[in-house]
Amino acid sequence: MPTPMTRPGSYLRSPIGLGRTAAALLGLVIAADLFAVYADLALYDVTGDLMDGASGTAVTRRLDDANSLNTVAGGVQAGSLVMCVIVYLCWFVRVRANAGVFDPSTQSMKPGWAVGGWFVPFVNLWYPRRITRDIWDASSPAGARRSYLLVNAWWTLWIVSLLADRVGSAQSGDADTVDGTHAGAYAMMISDALDIAAAALAIALVLRLTRMQHAKALAGPGVPVGV
Repeated sequence: MPTPMTRPGSYLRSPIGLGRTAAALLGLVIAADLFAVYADLALYDVTGDLMDGASGTAVTRRLDDANSLNTVAGGVQAGSLVMCVIVYLCWFVRVRANAGVFDPSTQSMKPGWAVGGWFVPFVNLWYPRRITRDIWDASSPAGARRSYLLVNAWWTLWIVSLLADRVGSAQSGDADTVDGTHAGAYAMMISDALDIAAAALAIALVLRLTRMQHAKALAGPGVPVGV
C-alpha cells in the first residue's frame, strides 16, 4: 500500500552510481580546464613578449606551439564536457524522479524540465536552479533546517562562468592582432578558472544530494525501492 511519501507505481532508484560517475567526470572537466589554463598562459606569455618587441624564429615557434596547444586544449575540453553532460543529466533525472517519490508536493515543475530546462533559451538561466532547490527540499530530512548556500553558490558561479566564456570566446574569435590575441588569452584564462570553480562546486552538490537521497531512502518509512 502506498505511504504518504509515495505514489502508485513510483519507486526510488539509487543515485549512487550515477552520482559518483558524474562527480568523476566533473573532475575530468576540471583537469581539462587546468590544461586549458596552461595553454592560455602559454599564449598570453608569448604574445606579451611580442608586444614587448621580441622577434625571431624562436618566438615565432613559441607562438605556433601556443596556438597548437590551445587547439588541443579546446578539443579536450569539448570532449570531456560532452561526456560529463550526458552522465550529469542522467543523474539529475534520477534524483528528480526520486524527489517526486519522497515528496511530490515540493516539486513545482514537471519531470521533463529536468532535461529541457537546461536547453530552452532564457528559462535555462533559472529553471535548473529551481528544480535543484525542489530536489533539495524533497531530499532533506523531515524537519531539518534547509540552507541553499551550496545550490546558490554553484548556480551563481555556473552563470558567471558561462558569461565569461562568451566574452572570452568573442575576444579570441575577433583577435586579428597581437594585442587582441593577448587580451583574448587573458579572458579565456579567467573563463577557464571560473569554470574550474563552478565544476568543483558541482561535484560538492552532486555528492551532497546523492548522500541525502541515500540516507533518506534508508530512513524510510516504507518507500518502495526499485532496481
